[in-house]
Amino acid sequence: MREYLLTLLITAAVTYLLTGPVRKFAIVAGAMPEIRARDVHREPTPRLGGIAMFFGLCAGLLVADHLENLNEVFAKSNEPRALLSGAALIWLIGVLDDKFEIDALIKLGGQMIAAGVMVVQGLTILWLPVPGVGLVAVTQWQGTLLTVALVVITINAVNFVDGLDGLAAGMVCIATAAFFMYAYRIWYGYGIEAAAPATLFAAILMGMCLGFLPHNMHPARIFMGDSGSMLIGLVLAGSAISVTGQIDPDRLNLFSGSERSTVHQMVPAYIPLLLPLSIIAIPAADLVLAIVRRTWRGQSPFAADRGHLHHRLLEIGHSHSRAVLIMYFWSALIGFGVLAYSVNSASMWIVLGVVFLSAIGLVMLLLPRFTPHAPRWAQHFVPPRYRRYPEPPEDGANSEDGEDESGEASPDAVTGAAPEPAAAAAVPGVNGATAIGASTRSAKNRKVRI
Repeated sequence: MREYLLTLLITAAVTYLLTGPVRKFAIVAGAMPEIRARDVHREPTPRLGGIAMFFGLCAGLLVADHLENLNEVFAKSNEPRALLSGAALIWLIGVLDDKFEIDALIKLGGQMIAAGVMVVQGLTILWLPVPGVGLVAVTQWQGTLLTVALVVITINAVNFVDGLDGLAAGMVCIATAAFFMYAYRIWYGYGIEAAAPATLFAAILMGMCLGFLPHNMHPARIFMGDSGSMLIGLVLAGSAISVTGQIDPDRLNLFSGSERSTVHQMVPAYIPLLLPLSIIAIPAADLVLAIVRRTWRGQSPFAADRGHLHHRLLEIGHSHSRAVLIMYFWSALIGFGVLAYSVNSASMWIVLGVVFLSAIGLVMLLLPRFTPHAPRWAQHFVPPRYRRYPEPPEDGANSEDGEDESGEASPDAVTGAAPEPAAAAAVPGVNGATAIGASTRSAKNRKVRI
């Protein structure tokens, strides 16, 4: 565990330290497109954050290769090289898209080629445990098709959910944490070496996300772009494929009896392996809904719109930060709920706990306008929006007409929140913190600070 933790920390440190210089490079290179209709940010923000994440991936693999216990993963398996090859290809495609915005079909073809590169080097599904049947060996073509499909679906699911500051990196980090705990349990608890590469990939992926998040939290100073979202989607898919269908259920010795009976009874334990999208269920659901919504309207499945789940959270009144936290909550509930169920599927307390937390999540969704206020003694320790009592006006401020000496509106006397700009009022259902429209700042302040 210590070597996995060291690999995670070094990956996070390299990603974090490189993100600042990468931001400056993105501004100089012009990888800072104008605000589009579906965007929720107000100011042009540089992309290409995936460059720092890719070098974090390389640093994590390099460090793991020189650690005593983790070196065996590289000596006994070609999967780390396969993952790095596919990641490098998909990263290059993402960098080109962040700069030049290449066609969606070209990106899809690149995703399939990257998955094929991993398959050629051995990172593929070999067989599947099927309930009531047992282990079903897949042919080379079947394994290739399944692998490519899982990679492409996971990449696009993560790419679709990358719409708010810190959303994609946080959700993937939460899902990967659940997957890491499961893979580590199989590798360390049962001594199955086939799970070691997946455990390593999960630790590195968590480091990539944790190192990038401080720069990407709201308000984001840099976006990961397609170079980052497609990269972490591929690594997540590679982690799941690395262990899916390559572990014999009989080696876990959890049940006695025939192989068919063993596999049938162990279906709950194999949910994270057979269905890797279950740990990113929310992005996968968003992907399916987007395809159905666009094709129903006669549009291309790749046509961008503002109908994603995070957009809907904003439209019903949630702030940017609250929408992200809600998505985090549901991602953690699904990922760790499946993990707990796979460990002990017979426990009724796990089911009741998941149901109780789901009810809390529904309450959070139904109370978008609820803003807790701090008591009077804690007014100076919380942000202004949580203060019930307004502070006395400063010198030169006009408390009667609500304008200060600069002519700008002052915060509301009751809620402490700044009035919504006029552009926000033109967008029904969107609150001021997330509204789309022209900023009230001057042109001088709109320049991006390097």
